[in-house]
Amino acid sequence: MGITSFYFLCFFAAILIIYYLIPKKCQWMFLLLCSIAYYLLTDNGILILYPLVSVAVCYGGTRMMAETEDAKKRRIALLFVIAVNVGILVALKYINFGINTVNGIAGMFGHTEKLLNGFALLVPLGVSFYTFSLLGYVVDVYYGIAQPQLNFRKLALYGMYFPTIISGPILKYRECGEQFFEPHAFDYGKVTRGIQRMLWGLLKKLVISERLRVLVDTVYGQYDSYPGAFIWVATICYAFQLYTDFSGCMDIVIGMSESFGITLPENFQTPFFSKSVAEYWRRWHITLGVWMKDYVFYPLLRSRFFTNLNKAWKEKFGKKKGKQYATFAAMFVLWFTVGVWHGGDWKFVIGSGLLHWFYIVMEELLEPPCAKAMDKLHINPKGKGINAVRVLRTFFLVCIGDLFFRADSVGDAFAMLRGAVTTWNPEILWNGALLGLGLDWIEMGIMIVSLLLLWFISALQKRGSVRDKIAGLKLPVRWIIWYALLFYVILLGYYGPGFSAAEFIYQGF
Repeated sequence: MGITSFYFLCFFAAILIIYYLIPKKCQWMFLLLCSIAYYLLTDNGILILYPLVSVAVCYGGTRMMAETEDAKKRRIALLFVIAVNVGILVALKYINFGINTVNGIAGMFGHTEKLLNGFALLVPLGVSFYTFSLLGYVVDVYYGIAQPQLNFRKLALYGMYFPTIISGPILKYRECGEQFFEPHAFDYGKVTRGIQRMLWGLLKKLVISERLRVLVDTVYGQYDSYPGAFIWVATICYAFQLYTDFSGCMDIVIGMSESFGITLPENFQTPFFSKSVAEYWRRWHITLGVWMKDYVFYPLLRSRFFTNLNKAWKEKFGKKKGKQYATFAAMFVLWFTVGVWHGGDWKFVIGSGLLHWFYIVMEELLEPPCAKAMDKLHINPKGKGINAVRVLRTFFLVCIGDLFFRADSVGDAFAMLRGAVTTWNPEILWNGALLGLGLDWIEMGIMIVSLLLLWFISALQKRGSVRDKIAGLKLPVRWIIWYALLFYVILLGYYGPGFSAAEFIYQGF
């Protein structure tokens, strides 16, 4: 039951009404039942056993930590919880990645037959999201940052909360866990603001992302027939498709939770206005970036191996460069992990991981000489023109990573890059050839106008909350704006008989 479907919206409406009619002390239990029901209504409801096992293991591990002060026993409990949860994640998502890698290496050495056969495994919904949320909670309990939850059902709600189990965001118990169990009185403002945000998310997904998907699927599915500028256009469209799809999902999830009185962390902050790749990742999938820094990057830097490496390289390269190179080495592990998190395929490792590591390393290494060059040329490094160039450069680099992310394989990605740079056909931008990619001129016009609306709202968002600004307008004006947006989605959204909106791109992670 996709969250953009009519049935889900009815499901949400019924939940919302009952949620505020029942006694407040029962609200969290009702949300738990709804989360279980939602999981059971998916195509493979039996897979609910996986998140239940993860919750049970985390619950038992943190209870053991709470009941003993023995450092060794606490550490054993922590390692056991991590081993079980990571083991389940690896078995479900990455065992075939290892098998395919071994077979690929064997093929490079002349083996025509597969050395190992893969497994056909069913992956539970949101396994990467709930696993990371639960592991972060356990680590925080171990270090005394968070208090252990001694009620199994409450921990189950935190780990299996049905809006976030779809595509995140990745939660931190110490920041938002307790609010799941607090009583929430009906607040007209919060409910309406939550629904407004859901509406904005539906516009991103149904009006923009689904149209972009048609164009992208056409080119990427037959890239041999669409070389040169076709690939560049499709890749740019995919960057916007990915953003409107994922951020649209977050708008729906965060808005839905806001209607329940629950505040979830933001996952996006106008990423396409970033002036560097490092800044882009501070604005894109924010909760993943924060999780990776807190539980992968910083522990790596504090580990004995990297402490010794840092010391050795300081002696060899000097204090400043030695520390920088050791940090780059830890960042390599970090970005490899980010790439693997996105999926068990080398296209994800490259497109969402190592390529971005390379970008950030080069940005840091080239920053001093570029600053000197601009100083000699008397160029203002903070000027609007330079900042615009930085934004365009960052967007281009991100698009190359997205090309790997979207391609069917690494080989296809390189083939598409070769086709993109070896064919010169800019005339497709004005001769009507783009109208042969699945969208007629009306659909193309709706898509372009909607993207311009998205850009305008995103630009306003940099100056403060757009919803707050609309809330400050007179009542008739507010109603006109929100009803206009509602009918925009109803009249122009991609849905209806014979159409099924694609699942959210990050739903598979």
